[in-house]
Amino acid sequence: MRFVSFAEGAIKGLAVETPNGLRGLSENLPGYPGSLFELLGRGVQALQHAHRQLSEAPLLDASRIRYLAPIERPGKIVCVGLNYADHTKESPYEQPDYPTFFPRFSTTLIGHGEAIVRPQASEQLDYEGELAVIIGTRGRHISRENALAHVAGYSIFNEASVRDYQFKSPQWTIGKNFDATGAFGPAFVSADELPAGARGLALTTRLNGKVEQQGNTADMVFDVAQLIAVLSEAVTLEPGDVIVTGTPAGIGWARRPMLFMQPGDVCTVEIEGLGTLSNPIAAETPRA
Repeated sequence: MRFVSFAEGAIKGLAVETPNGLRGLSENLPGYPGSLFELLGRGVQALQHAHRQLSEAPLLDASRIRYLAPIERPGKIVCVGLNYADHTKESPYEQPDYPTFFPRFSTTLIGHGEAIVRPQASEQLDYEGELAVIIGTRGRHISRENALAHVAGYSIFNEASVRDYQFKSPQWTIGKNFDATGAFGPAFVSADELPAGARGLALTTRLNGKVEQQGNTADMVFDVAQLIAVLSEAVTLEPGDVIVTGTPAGIGWARRPMLFMQPGDVCTVEIEGLGTLSNPIAAETPRA
């Protein structure tokens, strides 16, 4: 199952990807099944029913809609740093033996095709292509053996980071939470369409068509099951929560000269089996 959250004007809706294009319903139409977040809370049968229903819905006019983040307001967005050894080597850190968790806020999220905004405060806007995990079943103290049963599906994330603000303190939170820097989408893909734990998927980030990152989800230091098991020692995971699993080597900050995203650029993240997330870069509009 492949779901897309969208908006036509101010009206939101939910669609599914089909061989003929997107089929879906807006929230103001009869038969609208609810948002993806709401469906996840109702369980897998609700997702399956909505998928069947939307597969018979009208085709959408792609020129009239815009993509939203698959889940606009997750209860939690937990990111993982230093989860690819090659990326850790290009950073100023040693490889940790415990996952480096930090939060992202829902106000940072944007959808496929929307602009990642370079803030007024900095010119150091960097790309990070990542696999996103979407939780489907509530749990705490989840064992590694049972962890993947709590995953509803996966998506793509570009965890754009404002590097000078990231390194202003030992905690990375501010540099990872500027508005409109968390590109997420284009689709939610159910876990049954991918290898267990989304393992072995090629991940490629391109800036203006040039490959800047090339990795594979098999190279994560802490795989999806480990991340869920460790995180749930402390945190109750709930349907719709998102875990952003880390980025491979190739970030712009590690280049010499450094390579940062500029207004007018286009950054794409492609993950095998999930599709391609593409976003232009825009400058923040100065306030009067």
